[in-house]
Amino acid sequence: MPEEVEIDTDKLTENIKEEIEREGGTLLKAIALTTALFAALAAIAALRAGGTVNEALVLKTEATRLQAEASDQWAAYQAKSIKAALQRQSEDLMTAAGKPVPTTFEEERERYRREQTEIEAAAHQKEHERDAKSNEADELLHRHHRFADGVALFQIAIALGAIAALARYRIVWFLSMLLGLAGAGFFIVAMI
Repeated sequence: MPEEVEIDTDKLTENIKEEIEREGGTLLKAIALTTALFAALAAIAALRAGGTVNEALVLKTEATRLQAEASDQWAAYQAKSIKAALQRQSEDLMTAAGKPVPTTFEEERERYRREQTEIEAAAHQKEHERDAKSNEADELLHRHHRFADGVALFQIAIALGAIAALARYRIVWFLSMLLGLAGAGFFIVAMI
C-alpha cells in the first residue's frame, strides 16, 4: 500500500481563514470608517435642519404678529375715515339747516387727515417688516429642506454601509459612499 501524502489541512484552513479575515478586516474597517463619518455628518445635518426650521417658525410667528399690527393700523385708519365722513355729514346738515359751521370742524378734518397719514405710514411699515420676516423664514425653510435631503441620503448611505459590511460587497459600499457624498453635497449647499 502506498503511503498517503499527508497534508496539514488544519494549517491550511487556518491560513485561509487568516487571509480572509485580513482581507475582509481591511474592507470592514473602511466601511466602518465611512459609515461613522456619514453618521456624524447626518447628526450635524439633522441638528441644522431642526435649528433652521425652528428659526423659520419663529420668523413666521413674528410675521403673523406684524400682520395683526398692520391690520390694527388699517382699522384705525378706517375709523378716522368714518369719523371724517360723519363730521362732513354733520357739516352738510348744519349748512343745509342754515346754521353756522363751527371752526373746529375744519381743524378736526385736518387732524384726521394728519392722523390717517401717520397711521397709513405705520401700517405700511408693519407690512414691510412682515414681508421681510416672511421672506427670511421662507429662505430658512428652503435651507431646512436641503439639510433634510442630506440627512435622508446619509441615512441611506449608512444602511448600505451596513449591508456592505454584512455581505462584504464592495459594490454596495461604493454605492454607499456615492450616496454619502451626495448627502454631503446637500449639506454643503445648505450651509452656504
